[in-house]
Amino acid sequence: MKYQGQELEIFAKARRWKTYLATLLRSYLAGRVLEVGAGLGATTSFLCDGTQQLWTCLEPDVDMAKGLQRAIANGDLPRCCRALAGTTYDLAIGSLFDAILYIDVLEHIASDATELLQSRQHLAPGGVLVVLSPAWPWLYSAFDAAIGHYRRYTKASLAAVVPNDLECVTSRYIDSGGLLASVGNRLLLNRAIPSARTIALWDGYLVPISRALDPLLGFRVGKSVLGVWRAGASRPARLNRPGFPGGSKP
Repeated sequence: MKYQGQELEIFAKARRWKTYLATLLRSYLAGRVLEVGAGLGATTSFLCDGTQQLWTCLEPDVDMAKGLQRAIANGDLPRCCRALAGTTYDLAIGSLFDAILYIDVLEHIASDATELLQSRQHLAPGGVLVVLSPAWPWLYSAFDAAIGHYRRYTKASLAAVVPNDLECVTSRYIDSGGLLASVGNRLLLNRAIPSARTIALWDGYLVPISRALDPLLGFRVGKSVLGVWRAGASRPARLNRPGFPGGSKP
């Protein structure tokens, strides 16, 4: 597939946001990691610290997958990384991962529940499924439509598409400061693509506010929803279903 969005390059510069995300997820990112929809690798560079046994960047856009390969070869991404072009349906049968990540990706996939059932087949016993997606359906805007979002989630609607044999470790809303900007865009501006200046203001001023405010609010408010689910000690029976296109992320 060929990704048509324009937001990847803009959000790649959101360093404070990606650093914040890394602090929330670091304890889950060990062993063999699968990052679904790795895009440009901007998030990979913050989440992968090089201590992992293997970090697989799975990207359906062939050109982006080649860019990931170049970044690895050039040393821009840690040596434990590898790039694969395709979706979870292209993974080798029996390949297992200790963590499977969907960072701003699941909302790009039409059949989200089916996708998670497929990736469940590659989750090692005791492994974790990590999903970060935009929150609150009422915030769906021209921006969401422009970049191929099928939906926004609540904690409940996200949990509803996760395989029911996985146990919830944490489910929370994050970026309470950014929620204000999202509300403003939805009600006042309704812009399809935010400007680089808008992203810089959010990343530079609102994200630091969120890092301080989110814990004080008990992670009950935010523009994004973050969930982590853990597999039990046994593996489910392998599925045999047709594939479908995946999504990319910033």
